[in-house]
Amino acid sequence: MTAVTDDTVTVACTAVAAMSPEALATVDGLLRRTGLHRDADVEVFALARAGGVLVGCMGLAGDVVKCTAVDPGGRGRHVANALLVEVRHEALARGRDRLFCYTKPLYRRQFASLGFTPIAEVQGLATLMEDDPQGLARYCAGLASTRRPGARIGGIVMNANPFTRGHEYLVNRACEYCDVVHVFVVGETGSEFSYEDRIRLVRAGVAALPVRDRVVVHDGSPYVVSRATFPQYFLKNHAEIDRAYAGIDLQIFRCSIAPALGIRHRFVGTEPLSEVTAYYNREMHEWLEQAPMEAPTITVHEIPRVGTDRYPVVAASIVRRLLGERRIAELAALVPPTTYAAITAGNPATLRTKERRTPCGS
Repeated sequence: MTAVTDDTVTVACTAVAAMSPEALATVDGLLRRTGLHRDADVEVFALARAGGVLVGCMGLAGDVVKCTAVDPGGRGRHVANALLVEVRHEALARGRDRLFCYTKPLYRRQFASLGFTPIAEVQGLATLMEDDPQGLARYCAGLASTRRPGARIGGIVMNANPFTRGHEYLVNRACEYCDVVHVFVVGETGSEFSYEDRIRLVRAGVAALPVRDRVVVHDGSPYVVSRATFPQYFLKNHAEIDRAYAGIDLQIFRCSIAPALGIRHRFVGTEPLSEVTAYYNREMHEWLEQAPMEAPTITVHEIPRVGTDRYPVVAASIVRRLLGERRIAELAALVPPTTYAAITAGNPATLRTKERRTPCGS
């Protein structure tokens, strides 16, 4: 427990799972008064109380600070600093040594005073910040060490949940156009297949391709922004949420990741099934090809999705549905032999995800 400077406010962390409905309702009330709402993925709240009354809260979800609110009664008493101290302690105890935060641009200065550095911003909507001012630079320096020579360098970002014939087709098509293709596997943890399974299947699938020597598979990174860090808790309009997410993600890619590797082409499959993904594809053209920035533009290549005799498009969501229905034999037409072998061999991690999988997913 941390005593705040005036000795009248105390701060302590409490796991959301251990909070009573009444305590959660009090937090929700404070968030509502400041125009926010509680995100479902918040694991822990640091709560500041003065005279037993809640005057501030700050949530931790993974390595993201969110749902921060300070009541007028707590302002001017360094409550935000004390909340962050407690959240940092809690994050370190959970093995997370750096923190990110999404905030409205209006509050960027306040978070900067707490030690956060802005990474990307969508004007008027959202700012992504981190508490390590050199974190993104170090990540890009690491990427630069994997840079390969070539006249045309391409990039693909995939969730690969799991790696399918569709992903395989996209990699092959990108290699027809580019000398080198960098594949980034989203590092989020909310998918039906664990991150460890997904990247293992991507690496195995790429290693089996004739073009494998021209493909570099990169580990997941918080800088390839995932839905787990989606800034939806302070944006209520879905159009604003989608634009903020896409804008931040694509700015980081164009301004930092792509220059480190010389990427000037990005490949993505056409999206006939998900409106959210189709919207993201459209935003790619704006942020990568048209938005005025100092970083070079990146040409977006939308590749028509490959299909089979039975399915017009090969999609990971179809694979997951068939897995949920135990129609394993039908997977052979939809996934590469490496993915199929891993599933049928009963890799322990894969089996666990299969057992808890729902018939549908993103």
